[in-house]
Amino acid sequence: MVGEKKIRVYLLDDHEVVRQGLRALLEAAGDIEVIGESGSAVEATARIPALQPDVAVLDGRLPDGSGVEVCRSVLAVDAGIRALILTSYDDDEALFAAIMAGASGYVLKEIKGSDLVGAVRQVAAGHSLIDPALTARVLERVRNPQVTAPELAALTEQELKLLALIAEGMTNRQIAEQMFLAEKTVKNYVSSILAKLGLERRTQAAVLASKLLDPSAHPHA
Repeated sequence: MVGEKKIRVYLLDDHEVVRQGLRALLEAAGDIEVIGESGSAVEATARIPALQPDVAVLDGRLPDGSGVEVCRSVLAVDAGIRALILTSYDDDEALFAAIMAGASGYVLKEIKGSDLVGAVRQVAAGHSLIDPALTARVLERVRNPQVTAPELAALTEQELKLLALIAEGMTNRQIAEQMFLAEKTVKNYVSSILAKLGLERRTQAAVLASKLLDPSAHPHA
């Protein structure tokens, strides 16, 4: 590796132990250099464009945001940076968001160390690690959003996001923290969602949302 340019990587994960483990794993490969790290989405959004890494390895969920949001913000500033979303959650909504944000890869945290090193190399070389079939499915959803659920057509984009969090079982307070809203604002959104869907209780909305937002609930989807 003498004389060869190393792959410059930035790490974002809210757990310091995880960051230390990732740093040790990647730097042991010999051709990768970790040039920066942080545990918050806000800090990463500011630092990544300034440091200009080849690859940003971004945790899917953070206390103050998400890797997908960071990816979107960073690529808006510098489209040359490649983003690899590292997540514990394997679901279509998260993958959909990652693809729409321009991520080059989406890998689960259960990935083997050697596979993660390979993923970073692939992404740095300009390859996408997202299965073309999944990308096609996402593009189909963009072209034909009604495929998801006509029942939800009356809801705004913000209400759909909130409904997805209700389906995950989050409380109003948790939703407020996740979406950076006041708890009272969340209550108003919930009331609006229930009214539009013709429901009385948020538990009903959660059940409906889990069916409508889950592609597996649609045999033809």
